[in-house]
Amino acid sequence: MASEGLRERALPAPALDEPELTLSVPHVPKLALSGRVLTRLLSISVALALFVLSLQLMKRGAAGLTPVIDALSVHGAANYIGFGWLSAYLLSSGSPVASVALTLFSRGVVSDAEAYFMISGGRLGASFIVLFVGFLYYVRGRRAPDGLYIGAVALITTALVYAAGIPLGIGLLQSGWLDGVRFGSPGVIRGVNDAYTPLVDLFAGLLPRLALFAAGVVAVVCSLKLFDAALPSLESTSPRVRRAVEFLHQRFTMFVLGVAVTVLTVSVAVSLTVLVPLSMKGIVRRRNIIPYVMGAQVGTFVDKLFVSLLLDAPRAFTIVFAEMLAVLTVSLLVLTLAFNPFREVILAAAGRATGSRRGFALFLGAIFAVPLVLLFV
Repeated sequence: MASEGLRERALPAPALDEPELTLSVPHVPKLALSGRVLTRLLSISVALALFVLSLQLMKRGAAGLTPVIDALSVHGAANYIGFGWLSAYLLSSGSPVASVALTLFSRGVVSDAEAYFMISGGRLGASFIVLFVGFLYYVRGRRAPDGLYIGAVALITTALVYAAGIPLGIGLLQSGWLDGVRFGSPGVIRGVNDAYTPLVDLFAGLLPRLALFAAGVVAVVCSLKLFDAALPSLESTSPRVRRAVEFLHQRFTMFVLGVAVTVLTVSVAVSLTVLVPLSMKGIVRRRNIIPYVMGAQVGTFVDKLFVSLLLDAPRAFTIVFAEMLAVLTVSLLVLTLAFNPFREVILAAAGRATGSRRGFALFLGAIFAVPLVLLFV
């Protein structure tokens, strides 16, 4: 009887079956993870292929934009800044504007200085997407103005940095000091460009030049959107991320983080927009986002350098490098010598801009009126 009792108590423990069940479970998330990684890699590959195609389309159709520029009477520094600024609003990104400017320069439609000012305007308008995302959070959430505040900080920070960076950069470009900093397309990139020639020829045979250029603009916007969607989410509320962000809440480390995230995501729109949910969740503090924004404005030039190589226009590389060096110099000087007063001015201005409906209406009016005035002055 005692032995039967022991056998009865031992029966419920299926020692041979349990290991098979526990060993099979971990394989499911690994397969799912591998599938997600492959999907992301495929999406990124498609985005890059579409991006290269877009540059080739714009390059072939660039001459078709000349009548449009003439009709708008776009000439001089102010006009091109305003043109690039408003274009970034329409495209929700400054990267397509830079690609267009460099493409136009590579085909001789605009000068190096005009391309420089158009890129600068695109950078001034690129941060608008942060304000727009903040507005969406404001409307859909509890009407807390945090998202709007982050957008205002990003726009004001960019404007102040570029107010000093634009004249410094054009001075460097026209001084001749950077004339030796130019690179043509390596053989591999030229081979890639040549591989697109039959497809570009096909489109060129079907579309007039202006329509071909427009198709290139649509393609570059779609490629960047596809690339952004393929990137993993940067939001997280895990304790590990909180500890890491707390460690990084130093002005220079936040600056480097802004550069790194923008280089990795190849989009200042992504790297800046992520500040809205992170700030609203308390992961990133308001007072510490300014160095991050400054770093993002430096990191965004890395993909423009790549674009200049794809276009095989050595002087285009010099244009981008001059502006990148100017923005980097201004940012480092501010961070080193005048960061506290710089930060207080920006935070106070952002607070007034988002502290009331009247203040926000005036702020919105200003960020649209300024580029319009610059375009038609």
